[in-house]
Amino acid sequence: RQRPFRAPHHTASAVALAGGGGEPRPGEISLAHNGVLFLDELPEWRRSALEVLREPLEAGEVTVSRAARSIRFPARFQLVAAMNPCPCGLAGDPSGRCSCTPDQIARYRGRVSGPLLDRIDLHVDVPRLPSSELRADAPAGEDSARIRGRVIRARARQLDRGGRPNALLDAGGTHAACLLSPDDQRLLERAVEQLQLSARSMHRILRVARTIADLADCDAIATAHLAEAIGYRRMDRRQERVPC
Repeated sequence: RQRPFRAPHHTASAVALAGGGGEPRPGEISLAHNGVLFLDELPEWRRSALEVLREPLEAGEVTVSRAARSIRFPARFQLVAAMNPCPCGLAGDPSGRCSCTPDQIARYRGRVSGPLLDRIDLHVDVPRLPSSELRADAPAGEDSARIRGRVIRARARQLDRGGRPNALLDAGGTHAACLLSPDDQRLLERAVEQLQLSARSMHRILRVARTIADLADCDAIATAHLAEAIGYRRMDRRQERVPC
């Protein structure tokens, strides 16, 4: 009755993630079915291992083929990943201590392919906290129970509207549930052109905006909701072309 949480080490192979072997067995992505798969130090993973995530993230299942047979394992998981901003980990720090060159930073971030980043909805910076916020008597943030209640209400709203969570809406369901005003539609189109986003990214932005509106108990997507969803595509704005 407890959702799985899997956190394999970055040295894990593609087979360990997707499944396989002489007698095919499920991998980490299937063991994380209906739960969370956490990948730390994302750029340190083998490129071949990360690329096996692409199709399961879309289809919710993985097919392991062998000479004698082919087996499908369920793999509808929530992918959460973490990475440093650069090899030394200090890029963007107010102290200015980062010693990495722009080329080194671009190559480090380029270890994670664009198609995989395309499938990650929220790109969030986590800067170093000032020491004053780490004190025991520092003001507490919003408590988890209150956040949980808001999430439960938002999920119920989604199920009432479309019979499924926003993340599982197809293209038609996305357009039906994520109606925008003419001005907001132009804002989205400008963002898609400026960031050179794919159709997949555009649909994901719409679903994230719809979810932000649901969390705010709003029936319609407002400009602020759309702008926040676009703002979560941080890695798309920073991605630079580097040799493969």
